[in-house]
Amino acid sequence: MLLSKLKNKKIILGSASPRRQELLKSLGIDFEIRVSDLKEKYPKNLKKKEISEFLATQKSEHLSKTLKGEEILITADTIVVKGDRVLNKPKDKLEAKEMLEYLSGDEHLVITSVCLRDQQNQVVFSSVTKVFFKSLSAAEIDFYVKEYKPFDKAGAYGIQEWIGLVGIEKIEGSYFNVVGLPIAKLYQNLIQFVAL
Repeated sequence: MLLSKLKNKKIILGSASPRRQELLKSLGIDFEIRVSDLKEKYPKNLKKKEISEFLATQKSEHLSKTLKGEEILITADTIVVKGDRVLNKPKDKLEAKEMLEYLSGDEHLVITSVCLRDQQNQVVFSSVTKVFFKSLSAAEIDFYVKEYKPFDKAGAYGIQEWIGLVGIEKIEGSYFNVVGLPIAKLYQNLIQFVAL
């Protein structure tokens, strides 16, 4: 079991996301939070999961110099992709509304990539979930953006919030991946990582 394998290890979560912190806590793992002030940028030629893997690894590299002997660092990045367009965090209300109008009545992908690192090893893995939105009315979009201010979320929405309850018809893949951390996959990869 994971907890016994982590007995002599210390987990570091490199994320300020309250959702990621909550999900990791639900595994019963004690962890410390370290956050980098890194500005997220990626080469324009990257596509889909190459982007989230690049960003998760970049965050990990940025925090790696703080790592001590028995510490394992977890960093993650979530992106929303529809067609060839990547939807990052919206800059303002206008962009948030435009993103939700774009996602309305269609399917898109949510990709979360995770990087595990200690002083010797690094492992990167990704999870992809397909999300189907119903057609959202202008009033629903306005209400959500005004009340929930989804400016810290890729694609301008949180599946666990009001918009997810009323707007998402179905998903294919991990729900927790859309929240921001593919927790079952992380559990399996941590078990393998500790054994390296």
